[in-house]
Amino acid sequence: MHILMVLAHPLEESFAASVARIARETLEARGHTVDLLDLYREGFDPRLTVAERGSYFNKDYDASGVSPWIERLRAADGLVLVFPQWWFNFPAILKGFFDRVFAPGVAFDHDAAGDRIVPRLRNIRLFWALTSTGSPWWVVHLYMGNPVRRLLKRGIAAFCGKGLDFRMVTLHDMDRVTEAKRKRHIERVRALVSRI
Repeated sequence: MHILMVLAHPLEESFAASVARIARETLEARGHTVDLLDLYREGFDPRLTVAERGSYFNKDYDASGVSPWIERLRAADGLVLVFPQWWFNFPAILKGFFDRVFAPGVAFDHDAAGDRIVPRLRNIRLFWALTSTGSPWWVVHLYMGNPVRRLLKRGIAAFCGKGLDFRMVTLHDMDRVTEAKRKRHIERVRALVSRI
């Protein structure tokens, strides 16, 4: 399987980068190929352009500004996102990746009747998120309703693909966890990814 792994963290020595490295090494050891798309290192601009927004509902959407990233998404069989959750949401650069790359004609089509969007990511069979939060589990799940999981699973994955293997693995309370708990989480990621 060919996996597009999208890393969204500004610090090269972040915990997210460590998770991405372990996941990549594990996938490659199992015979998969991994295309690591480090949004910060590649200088991805998350801002939707005037041309992109202006052509959003046109038949010919202008995706020329992000065509290299679109081709990498189209070449993948699976998508693994690695990112921290900030303010119960995606980092802005990852949100911009969805806004610009998961575009009309790429990830979905507008329904001719104007009712629903039609999924186009038929090549993606696996859609996983490896993430962390600064808040404890109960705040994320009970108080906030786990918004990132809802957005990824019910929004992006469901609207852009069909029959995807969706999973999200999160280390909660990241700012206060012990080094031992971080290591256990890394081992959990390694064990989970080794099943792909």
